[in-house]
Amino acid sequence: MSGTSNTGRTAVRLPKQARHVLIGVNPTAGAGRHGHLVGNLAELLRLQGFQVELVTEIEQLATRIDRGWCSGALRMVVAAGGDGTVAQVANHLENRIPICVLPLGTENLLAKYLQLPADAAALAEVIEQGWTVRLDAGCADGRLFLLMLSCGIDAEVVRRAHSVRRGNITHLHYAKPIVQSLRSYKYPKLIVRVEEIVGEQQAVAGATEVRWVFVANLPRYAGGLQFVPDAVGTDGLLDVCTFRGGSWWHSLRYLGGVVTGQHRHWADCRTFRAKRLHIATDSEVPYQLDGDPGGMLPVNVEVLPARVTCVVNSSWARTHGFELQVTDS
Repeated sequence: MSGTSNTGRTAVRLPKQARHVLIGVNPTAGAGRHGHLVGNLAELLRLQGFQVELVTEIEQLATRIDRGWCSGALRMVVAAGGDGTVAQVANHLENRIPICVLPLGTENLLAKYLQLPADAAALAEVIEQGWTVRLDAGCADGRLFLLMLSCGIDAEVVRRAHSVRRGNITHLHYAKPIVQSLRSYKYPKLIVRVEEIVGEQQAVAGATEVRWVFVANLPRYAGGLQFVPDAVGTDGLLDVCTFRGGSWWHSLRYLGGVVTGQHRHWADCRTFRAKRLHIATDSEVPYQLDGDPGGMLPVNVEVLPARVTCVVNSSWARTHGFELQVTDS
């Protein structure tokens, strides 16, 4: 597709003649109270002259894309669901295919970061305008994440909540897993080995023993928490936050520190930037990716610069330092 390369701090506008929109729907996330937005968005786009196709099997997206993209007809893929759905869609697309987010999940952290509303009319306008930027992604043993990876008591909560999940999940579904985890989680030792560290904090290079690890691509976490508020999705780096204490009391203290923004000044907290790291343990410890279960440790983590093309509005692009560039087609 001519004129749509997007690198560095440049926002590129998609060609007007690309009028085919694929909507990837997660039937689980889309079955909640906002599920009607998918139909509303499809109807509005068709009224604007777009050809709209709904795909409920995310794994089928790649097979629907190649012909439309090569011919210039495909505009983008809309990921309709929560953050887990967006990550799932990204894992099935090449980095050149634009992704737009229709937030239908519990937290919708990426949509909030990109300022994309759960409003069909507003999102249809964003799709019509067609501005895109390239953002980094994290990669955990070959699986992409756009927001964060973590292992510790929060990942145990995610594991418990999803193990009994039936249909759409809400904040209330986390109440029981939180209580259960606070009662039973053992805070096993986690070994973080940093392969490539960036910046001045060379003291944390090598292997470090901690009890809680956050690896962020973007500065967003559930509940508005910001473990690494300086994370940037275009710097080719991952921001890492580790906590050394292992008890329920330490966990509550750390969360209080994150809320007040004081945690990074504490001796048992370390924050740094890295390109690659390895997290291991002697116990069975889960990790989570973008709010979904990721698997069990160990895990190799790395950053993939400019891996994902995201659809944004022009004001967001300007505010975040992107230069607007109109395509030549």
